[in-house]
Amino acid sequence: MHIHILGICGTFMGGLAALAREAGHRVTGCDANVYPPMSDQLRALGIELIEGFEADQTALKPDLYVIGNVVTRGKPLMEAVLNAGLPYISGPQWLAEHVLQGRHVLAVAGTHGKTTTTSMLAWILEHAGLKPGFLVGGVPQNFQVSARLGEGSSFVIEADEYDTAFFDKRSKFVHYRPRTAILNNLEYDHADIFADLAAIETQFHHLVRTVPAQGRLVVNAREESLQRVLQRGCWSEVVRFGARKEEPGTLRARGEPHAFDVLRGALKIARVEWDMLGEHNQLNALAAIAAAEHVGVSPEQSAAALAEFQNVRRRLERRGEAAGVTVYDDFAHHPTAIRTTVNGLRRKVGHARILAVFEPRSNTMKLGPMKAQLPWSLEEADLAFCHSANLGWDAAQALSPMGPQAVVCDTLDKLIAAVVQAARPGDHVLCMSNGGFGGIHDKLLQALSAR
Repeated sequence: MHIHILGICGTFMGGLAALAREAGHRVTGCDANVYPPMSDQLRALGIELIEGFEADQTALKPDLYVIGNVVTRGKPLMEAVLNAGLPYISGPQWLAEHVLQGRHVLAVAGTHGKTTTTSMLAWILEHAGLKPGFLVGGVPQNFQVSARLGEGSSFVIEADEYDTAFFDKRSKFVHYRPRTAILNNLEYDHADIFADLAAIETQFHHLVRTVPAQGRLVVNAREESLQRVLQRGCWSEVVRFGARKEEPGTLRARGEPHAFDVLRGALKIARVEWDMLGEHNQLNALAAIAAAEHVGVSPEQSAAALAEFQNVRRRLERRGEAAGVTVYDDFAHHPTAIRTTVNGLRRKVGHARILAVFEPRSNTMKLGPMKAQLPWSLEEADLAFCHSANLGWDAAQALSPMGPQAVVCDTLDKLIAAVVQAARPGDHVLCMSNGGFGGIHDKLLQALSAR
């Protein structure tokens, strides 16, 4: 079968393309913005990429068009498909019908940490010899690919609450029918499609409704929003993690994030020693351990696997050093994720200066409902640099509580110049965006070298 994927360079659709290619289908695709790491991965698989959504792509005559949620009405190719009555389907539905059917699906949902936790869980199952399939919204460094079919019965998937397609406004994750579901955390996000937190809680409850009675829900004990979700109705076993004090049956951690005991109630059941930073990753690990146990992997086996876990590309990824300045790349874009990322780097570098460079690029951030949280999210950075292009709100005003600590620039060139002027040997420059950020990482390193 020849499938043509619209919106192929998104992390989810790119992973789907890799799975379809591995399954033997001919795969082509198009997108408006083609950038690494997904574009490199797709080209390495021999998948032809076309820039843009022009109607002449119907000349490819695929058997099926797979539609990503970035595609809206009015795109010439989409209009041509609709006018001609050509067959099309959403990405999540194609995945459910062609990949997930008959597998033990382990889904990882939550506002933050989905990609990292999914990668941890896939690696744990791989380390235990289960040869899982997986689809991750990033590139786990233990695998160097974002998706594969796998040989075993289990399939690990990052379960996004964003909508499915322009013709299916349910959250993506309701298509996956997991037997094991991690509910990692739940905050307000995706302001372009959800009116408030309650609307997202409703979608999470739709996911809970799909988990069978013999299934397992792995739920963050600290999140009041998730407790409200379960109060609407729950028909599966619930394993809670992350409680701050001893609770029967609940997994919790004791010790520093880089070396901690895993406790079930008062009983120590494993010890994790690894290179990961931050309490958030400690919680991600607990969730992955509880989910892996549902498919027969002991906590001790999971801890051994996590000792070899190498994280995900674009998660505090060191991109290089120039003129004594280290440059990092991170996917953080929600204020809570920005704060967590800056805190993780602070724990790593101690009293060294951190220069946080970010662009409010997600739909939620562009709309501005969380702009007031930005000073809070950046308070552990020494200096903050904001790329303010294409915003519907005043970034300088939003960051004014930070005073001279914050710099706002409306072009990438100005932003790079400001960072290079401010940077000193020994500094750490942390670039945060959920997009390619105009290749800022390499441009900064080149400008620093030239200086």
